Amino acid sequence: MQQVQKAASAVKEYEFGHSDRELKRLATQAQLIDPITRRFFLDAGLKPRMRVLDVGSGAGDVAFLAAEIVGASGAVIGADRSATAIAAAQARAKERSLSNVIFRQGDPAELAFDQPFDAVVGRYVLMFNPDPAAMLKGLARQLKPGGIIVFHEVAWTGMASFPPAPLYDRCRTWIVETFRKVGTNPHMGIDLYATFLRAGLPAPKIGLQALAGAAPGGPNIVDLIADLVVTMAPVMEQHGVATVAEIGAATLTARIRAEADALGSVMVGRYEIGAWSRV
Repeated sequence: MQQVQKAASAVKEYEFGHSDRELKRLATQAQLIDPITRRFFLDAGLKPRMRVLDVGSGAGDVAFLAAEIVGASGAVIGADRSATAIAAAQARAKERSLSNVIFRQGDPAELAFDQPFDAVVGRYVLMFNPDPAAMLKGLARQLKPGGIIVFHEVAWTGMASFPPAPLYDRCRTWIVETFRKVGTNPHMGIDLYATFLRAGLPAPKIGLQALAGAAPGGPNIVDLIADLVVTMAPVMEQHGVATVAEIGAATLTARIRAEADALGSVMVGRYEIGAWSRV
């Protein structure tokens, strides 16, 4: 998952930081997930000329997406606690010659900005925060009156295969169990509504989408899930969820594809859930 910036002791699935392999994984994720995030942002009311704060910006994918929506007349500031993430995002912004995106290191709820924002956005951020309602409450203070707050989170309850492909379904079990052991909420998406209310925000509108597909071809949902399992493999083993040998990183994607192809299975991904309201 992107923007895993909680305390390092609880988020060891990102122990490889922003290596070339991890940036490649995030690029695959962005290719598959960005259209869903874009839909949530547009439904929430993001439009050209807006000034946007991207929370937990990681390697910059969501900030770049927001920058496309607000255009050259708008501006996006990505904030992240990780200096490594900020450096990676700045390098990618330079490669893309983006002049309407900048990145700052620090807690976005506490950073001082020269003016408030029209929108605060985030993807896969609240699930890693020990008090997401408090985080939202703090972020709302960065908004102009009538500003938009929109977050895209996941709920792993949606992941399944039909007919069941055992290895694909086992990946869901490994991921969910590991997230729970490290203190991450694997179903933050379905908690978004209540979290907005606890933060004192207006009741949000909710959107739900999911990726679905068969084994052949790529990149698709199989790549997304297998890449995440491989990234998390060391912490899975550390917490007794699955051994590195059992996961078999080098062949995991191929084995899932072969099994699903043999069974004629359709794989459905986790629920992708968006929530948004105006403050």
